[in-house]
Amino acid sequence: MDLSSHWVGFTALALFVLAYLAVIAEEYTHMRKSKPVMLAAGIIWALVGFAYSGTDQVGVLENAVEHFLLEFAQLFLFLLAAMTYVNAMTERNIFNALRAWLTSRGFTFRTIFWITGIMSFFLSPVIDNLTTALVMCAVILSVGQGNSRFIALACINIVVAANAGGAFSPFGDITTLMVWQSGLLEFQTFFALFLPAVANYLVPAALMSFAVSRERAKNSDGDARLKRGARRIAFLFVATISTAVVFHNFLGLPAFLGMMTGLAYLKFFGFYLRRTQLPSTFDSSADGSIGDVNPFDTFREISRIEWDTLLFFFGVIMCVGGLGFIGYLEHVSVFFYSELGPTVANILVGVLSSLIDNIPIMVAVLEMNPVMDTQQWLLVTLTAGVGGSLLSVGSAAGVALMGQAHGTYTFFSHLRWTPVIALGYAASIFIHMVINTG
Repeated sequence: MDLSSHWVGFTALALFVLAYLAVIAEEYTHMRKSKPVMLAAGIIWALVGFAYSGTDQVGVLENAVEHFLLEFAQLFLFLLAAMTYVNAMTERNIFNALRAWLTSRGFTFRTIFWITGIMSFFLSPVIDNLTTALVMCAVILSVGQGNSRFIALACINIVVAANAGGAFSPFGDITTLMVWQSGLLEFQTFFALFLPAVANYLVPAALMSFAVSRERAKNSDGDARLKRGARRIAFLFVATISTAVVFHNFLGLPAFLGMMTGLAYLKFFGFYLRRTQLPSTFDSSADGSIGDVNPFDTFREISRIEWDTLLFFFGVIMCVGGLGFIGYLEHVSVFFYSELGPTVANILVGVLSSLIDNIPIMVAVLEMNPVMDTQQWLLVTLTAGVGGSLLSVGSAAGVALMGQAHGTYTFFSHLRWTPVIALGYAASIFIHMVINTG
């Protein structure tokens, strides 16, 4: 059933627009972004269910909901493990120690801006852009305490860098992972996007850096020594990412299964820390780290993850899934690739990614499966990955940082620099057209 011209379709589209306006206004309303999209998702599917009631296609509707639920469940479990590790490393003082190292070297805020951005660019192809953004944002929040302007600019820089770095790796972003899994591009083909990705990051970073203070970051207050087991937890995090890569690349299993296996590493090590707890915070262990005030508890770290962000992803995936089921995404895709042509369409895909989120946009493109050569598939992979940087709600990294740096990094703080980010977007497309398409 095509409901795109039905009152149900119009109502669903209006609900989605209103929900996103509420997300955009979070800075002023202080209402968490998950609430409007979750409500809109439920109403949209209820409207679709009403339209299908009394027909013989109710089973099709149930299968569609389960399909999008499975998509969210895989993302949820992947992020659950990643966020728990980030919280555990925060609790073990790893990021405070990194902050102390940065400030003890006498680095200015501008230098730290560049260090964290470059690290984000080169980490995201390995551990994915979302995990990279979460890790580097924790460092920025620690370094920039009391300097909201620096935190906002550094978060924008991290989002742009992480999305750009993730665009030239098959497992750097969920969108690149989907393209690779579909068999449209070979593993090594993605690396042709390296230079376009560099341009996408360097152009806005260079311009934004002039707005970052040359003031030296203040030295870390308090004890920045690592707690017992900190280095081993960092090692287990790397082992967890490696497990996810092995599961996906060599065993043909979903990456989330590797991440959850890695979470078990942390839980077993947490059990060891509890059983061998030091009696006092002043007693030192063999590696020179301090003991525990409270026993390490993995469930406590799980409870501290950014639930608002995870529930926001649920709402977005179910909302866009409902609109796609109604028929809107298919109509848009047909118009793009049949009438506008692949080059214009793929550039616009990046712009749409910034508005709706790049994951459902890439899903729509892959379901449409337009006839394109390798260079055009590289182009849409690039634009879907880096186009999400244009707005804070356009990528998983941006949405996650809005939750992690709540009230400081916001939709409007990012929007002020969208014209500069758009220059990098245009530069990356230009370089790709020159070196990859001739």
